[in-house]
Amino acid sequence: MNKFYIDFEATQKFEPIFLDYIQQKPQLLPFYACSPTIENFEKQAQQKANHYTAAQRQLLHQALTEQYSTTAHPPKIALDLLLQPNTFTLTTGHQLNIFTGPLYFHYKIMTVIQAAAELRKKYPHYNFVPVYWMASEDHDAEEISFFRLWGKKYTWQAEQQGAVGRFAPQSLLEVARKAPEMDSLLTKAYQKANTLAEATRWIVNELYGAEGLVIIDGDDALLKKSFTPLLKKELTTQFSYKAMTQTSEQLAALQYKIQVNPREINLFYLDHQVRERIVQEVENEQVVYKVLHTDLQWTSADFLALLETAPQKFSPNVVLRPLYQEHLLPNVSYTGGPGELAYWLQLKEVFTQAEVPFPLLLPRNHVLYLTKQDQANLQAKLTANHLPFTAIFQSAAELKKMYLAKVLQNPTTIETELAAWEQIGEQITEKLKKTDATLEKYGKAQQVAMKKIAEKLQKKLQKAQELRFEADLRQLETLHQRLCPNGGLQERTDNYLSFSLNNPNFLKSVSQQLNPFDWRFVVLEE
Repeated sequence: MNKFYIDFEATQKFEPIFLDYIQQKPQLLPFYACSPTIENFEKQAQQKANHYTAAQRQLLHQALTEQYSTTAHPPKIALDLLLQPNTFTLTTGHQLNIFTGPLYFHYKIMTVIQAAAELRKKYPHYNFVPVYWMASEDHDAEEISFFRLWGKKYTWQAEQQGAVGRFAPQSLLEVARKAPEMDSLLTKAYQKANTLAEATRWIVNELYGAEGLVIIDGDDALLKKSFTPLLKKELTTQFSYKAMTQTSEQLAALQYKIQVNPREINLFYLDHQVRERIVQEVENEQVVYKVLHTDLQWTSADFLALLETAPQKFSPNVVLRPLYQEHLLPNVSYTGGPGELAYWLQLKEVFTQAEVPFPLLLPRNHVLYLTKQDQANLQAKLTANHLPFTAIFQSAAELKKMYLAKVLQNPTTIETELAAWEQIGEQITEKLKKTDATLEKYGKAQQVAMKKIAEKLQKKLQKAQELRFEADLRQLETLHQRLCPNGGLQERTDNYLSFSLNNPNFLKSVSQQLNPFDWRFVVLEE
């Protein structure tokens, strides 16, 4: 497999905050611990060791052992390593997308696996374990309800509510029957598992367990119990709202887009088919806690008592989930995509208030995979016409324009004439105004009409030129849609089955090509 790299800026697909982060721009330095270069991991491990106890390791090992109790071939060596004081984790997290969703789900996992491997070589006196955190408590069923295979969208009508990890997955077999050549690995998981979380664990373990990946589900009473002190702090002081609001204002002042807006209380109430926001109100001069869209409410004392007896009923939202994760794990880095890293940059003060070390933020690998047919088409359409490879990342309209400019060499345009036409219109309007001021409005209206006519002529001319290369442009548009579906990135749309059904070694071969410490966009050629 061949590969080459492209700077992220050249794709024009990434937000300024992400580009500034990987370039280590000075204005962002206050919002994270330090850059996730391989040289900084030992320092981060030492800091985490000072805040992570043997008792925490024992609890984590106990919970994970129970979670894996029904999983064939659990990564026992990796699980047992977590008991050792010189073992640290590298974590990524993702929703429970059906059939694993888009390709970048895998690229996130591959990044932490490869990063752990590189760190073990660099620091042989430490153990580094890759971790996938299942976002099993997320309740946005619509967001995970579909996947795309060979350009076609397949949707799951779940008819269930609450945390998606608790959904029964058997009805996914109906979706599988509609998709051609479905992998039996996936259908077996959905047939045998009791919950979507259990099925996802089985799938990911089958794909990556042999590489030492540990899978953790935060929807766990034992793990929630250990997080109780910080849950109580959140309920009584709303510390995360205050901390994150302050940081968000600072980032906004630097003209960065804010990814996440915190709530006064960043917790949900979690029960059977229910995951709803918790709010605090004052009634009759007393603090009460309510669960939105339900009749549930408690006095302050009763709610805090419920926290102690049933911590599993409290679910962190997007603001507190990272803190929950870092509290539970001997973690040194979190790997995410541009949007995730942007909201993690809003969280450093939340971690400071909670007295939990803020992890290194390691960008995931970004990949465009080219089949042999893709390569041949690119050669015919781009390389042969001296267009840069990055042209494929342009919009379909802009790509067509660039292509025509090359194949026509000197395309006919009437831009000079249009400019002259507009200038003449202004001159005529000015003469009308001098003659009779009331004619100025009429003159401007005619200018607008003339401009519309001119634009129509320009489109007619462009269309006539495009017709000469209609077949080529149609092929170019098809290629663009394949490699940049709907104008986006391949990794955010295509499912891994689009490649692995024809190449069973697809995932393994891609993973071996990734360098988690090279922060450029990688193109892999079959």
